This record gives sequence, C-alpha cells and structure tokens, in this order.
Amino acid sequence: MTDSSDDLAILARQARAWPFEEARKLLARFGDRAPDAPVLFETGYGPSGLPHIGTFGEVVRTTMVRHALAVMTGWPTRLICFSDDMDALRKVPDNVPNREMLAEHLGKPLTSVPDPFGTHDSFGAHNNARLKAFLDQFGFDYEFHSATECYRSGRFDAALRAILRHY
Repeated sequence: MTDSSDDLAILARQARAWPFEEARKLLARFGDRAPDAPVLFETGYGPSGLPHIGTFGEVVRTTMVRHALAVMTGWPTRLICFSDDMDALRKVPDNVPNREMLAEHLGKPLTSVPDPFGTHDSFGAHNNARLKAFLDQFGFDYEFHSATECYRSGRFDAALRAILRHY
C-alpha cells in the first residue's frame, strides 16, 4: 500500500459506519492470517420476478461491506451474484404478459418455464438477463452464476457427492 492508502486503511479501521463494522467482523474471523485467495462475497437472486429495489439493496449493501474490507486490508475480493433459477415457479407475477400460459407451468423450475416475453429460452433466462442489465447499469463489479448452469456443468457434483456420502 502507498502512504495515502495506508492512511485510508487506518481511518477505515476506525470508522463507525455499519459497512466498516461488518467488515471488522469478517476481519476478526480471519484472525492473524491473510486469506490465500480473494475473499468471496455472494448475493442471491430469486428470478421468479423482475429485479426491483430489494435486489438493488442486497447488492449495494454487500458491495459496501466488500469495499470496506478491501480498503481496510488491501485484500482482493470477489462478488458473486447467484441466481436460484432452479427454484420452482410458485405463482404467476402480476406484471408479466401471457399470465395464463405461465399458470400452466406452476411448480416447474424457472429455467424450464417458457419466457412470457418471448425474448429468451425461459422465464429464468429472461429474468437473469434483466438482472445482469440492471446491475451493469449501476456499474457493479460482479460475477454472475446460474444454479441451472452450475448443476448442468457439474460444478456442484463433488459437493453433492460429499453430502450424499455423509447423509
């Protein structure tokens, strides 16, 4: 760190604003050891509806704590925005077209439900695209992960096998 970033880190460690309070709690979990990989932050998105102010709030709050930790420590961080797009369509949103068509697909994973807007392969894919456009519009630094893609690619296989072995 440079002198000015050292000064900023000192001020950050003394700051009483809640993002810095939360960052200090995370820092305490590391004890005296620095992480050997970037510190991972994650937000979750249920794409059964369109992104809204609550979606924005979750990402901005997480980003604030992420930034506070990075300023305090200089450690690299990552933000993953995880879409739970394998969740079932539990109800038909009021603010979408083709509601009758959607009603026929209640209980199916969102990525198996046709897109009522007709622009994507599924309702889940449509809402994921809307989420990414929404976050990009505000300049968030994030990595997007889809539950459907993680399951289909085998990314979760080792963890699922471990769970089954110990169940």
